[in-house]
Amino acid sequence: MISISIIVPLYNNARDLFECLSALGTSCHPDPEIIVVDDGSTDDIASVAMPMGVRLLHLAKNSGPSAARNHGARHARGDILFFVDADMVVAPGAVSRVLKLFAENPDLAAVFGSYDLKPRAKNVVSQYRNLLHHFVHQNGNPEASTFWAGCGAIHRSVFDQLGGFDEKRFPRASIEDIELGYRLRQAGHRILLDKSLQGTHLKKWTLYSMVWTDIFCRAVPWSCLILESRNAPDDLNLRASQRLSLSLVSLAGVFLFLAAFRIELIGLSVAALFGVIVLNRKLYNFFFRRRGFLFAVTAVLLHLFYYLYSGLSYLCVWTHFRLARAVARSPALSREDTDRSVQTEP
Repeated sequence: MISISIIVPLYNNARDLFECLSALGTSCHPDPEIIVVDDGSTDDIASVAMPMGVRLLHLAKNSGPSAARNHGARHARGDILFFVDADMVVAPGAVSRVLKLFAENPDLAAVFGSYDLKPRAKNVVSQYRNLLHHFVHQNGNPEASTFWAGCGAIHRSVFDQLGGFDEKRFPRASIEDIELGYRLRQAGHRILLDKSLQGTHLKKWTLYSMVWTDIFCRAVPWSCLILESRNAPDDLNLRASQRLSLSLVSLAGVFLFLAAFRIELIGLSVAALFGVIVLNRKLYNFFFRRRGFLFAVTAVLLHLFYYLYSGLSYLCVWTHFRLARAVARSPALSREDTDRSVQTEP
């Protein structure tokens, strides 16, 4: 029988931990091993975790979710490592679902799910953010090209073989799970996106936290990863339609700026934005059906803004990447020229 260990990394979020652990404790029979890794919190995590019969591990200082997950994995006993964020409340039967998937698919290396349709925070930004995640994952390729550790499991032997999460490159919350997914696929392993594996997200987003996270914790490091690996799989957030939407929003911004000098260019800006709406019509209709007209309008504006700052982030990283490569090649080219001149001297 396959055994499973659930690993919950945690930093200063005792408020959500009780609900997270309660859901995990009732989602499988017999009870699975649950490990909470306190990532140097100042909250009283022990008062919540210990009465619930889980194993509580501590890191001496805040080291980020990569290090916390790796620490939990080193102490886990299960064949399957199921990573669940502390602000995630898995649906009933989620753990049993994960075990069933691995039992029925011997070639499966990892599986992950998505947020459900009921984000706990009621403000518009949180609703938009979580519904966007749900839609993207529910419309993704089941044979996935990446991994998500908010609610994702991986076979212990594969995790150990790949060295776990890269805690040196990602000392803070970032795209450490996406990068692990890249390594999984490059090693020829199979990753499954199971659309029935869901949970409620408890986190409250603000406009500031969303933009900061998207730029510095996702867009910039993800752009670096794409440029370094030369790998941009046509799936989830990197689908061709998403890349085209990003380009169209960037063009719309350029045309809008130039319209100050040639007013007729404003028509091209409107046309580019219309193209984005056409490309994302299923998503925007989803927003409308779930939360109504006013929410859909606000969500569309937030989504266009997301494309704008994500595109600018990628452009900055791409420019820096190209300049760095040019500078790195310059000394080598200069030495080659010098060597040739010396060889041709009489």
